[in-house]
Amino acid sequence: MAVEELNQQEEELNGDETLYEHYAIQTDPGQGAIRLDKFLANRIEKLSRSKLQNAAKAGCIKVNDKVVKSNYKVKPLDNIQILLPRPQEQYVINPEPMDLNIIYEDEHLLVLNKQAGLVVHPGCGNYTGTLIHGLLHHFQQGPISYKKDQEEPRPGLVHRIDKDTTGLMVVAKNEFAKTHLSRQFYERTTQRTYQAIVWGELEDEAGMIEGHIGRHHRHRQMMEVFTDGETGKHAITHYKLIRSLGYVSLVECKLETGRTHQIRVHFKHFGHPLFNDKKYGGDRILKGTVYSKYKMFVHNCFNMLPRQALHAKTLGFEHPNTGEMMSFDSPLAADMTEVIEKWDRYMAGSTKLNR
Repeated sequence: MAVEELNQQEEELNGDETLYEHYAIQTDPGQGAIRLDKFLANRIEKLSRSKLQNAAKAGCIKVNDKVVKSNYKVKPLDNIQILLPRPQEQYVINPEPMDLNIIYEDEHLLVLNKQAGLVVHPGCGNYTGTLIHGLLHHFQQGPISYKKDQEEPRPGLVHRIDKDTTGLMVVAKNEFAKTHLSRQFYERTTQRTYQAIVWGELEDEAGMIEGHIGRHHRHRQMMEVFTDGETGKHAITHYKLIRSLGYVSLVECKLETGRTHQIRVHFKHFGHPLFNDKKYGGDRILKGTVYSKYKMFVHNCFNMLPRQALHAKTLGFEHPNTGEMMSFDSPLAADMTEVIEKWDRYMAGSTKLNR
């Protein structure tokens, strides 16, 4: 059966972008066993093997109505569906003026302290107002355009942090710096720590959370921990307690691996979701007796900190050109600091009442 492009079977993705059945293929009766990604790369000229592998990782390739991995061996008369985002015919990223909190800059790179609510790069409905738009303006570059079959351009980006996570990022200003920094992140030679407010008191002052992380089977914009040791990618998070605040704790996290949403999904699995993390269940009262005064206090804290309580606090790397070790530290974002101070006052008042 020839490859068909079918504009049907739409389903919502992240509220802003839709997947649709982009290709449907039935293998021949005499089809021999071959890896799915290799089979599709040979069959569909427009899609690279890496793009197909990414689609499989995201759960967007089905065989006989079941999600499969890219190493699945195709069989005779398999029915293959490929779900992809509805393509943009032509897309342009225009420079946009933006207040960027740049704390260091030279001719090779810059380091900035990202604010909450800032999306790092375009996609999933965020086609303006991203960090990339602001960087183009800061670098005094012109618009970047690309066609629907091209990868989204991400000038200078060697890593990213979530939209509602604050803290330090390094951005390359030339190809050599980008390649050098990318290698450091890939080889995990960078030094990064995060701070987070999590629900509950930790049993141990320091420890390690280990568990494979992969795409959630039903909610494709979420990740989850798989305990079978086969699904997902190996992930390790080291943590230590900074302060206990009664029903919540301030912790420091260091990643041994760098998986999507790693800290957030690991702490959910650990039984201590990040405070007000809507995606991973931290946006409801998980610790403490729910009576009217306490409930009002917690919801006031949610209003003060309308995001997951996570901050990329320190960043260290080798300068691509000088070889010097660069180290940066950023203070906690104001909303996290205010909530910590509010919990301090609340717990102090509760202690006085219980004396």
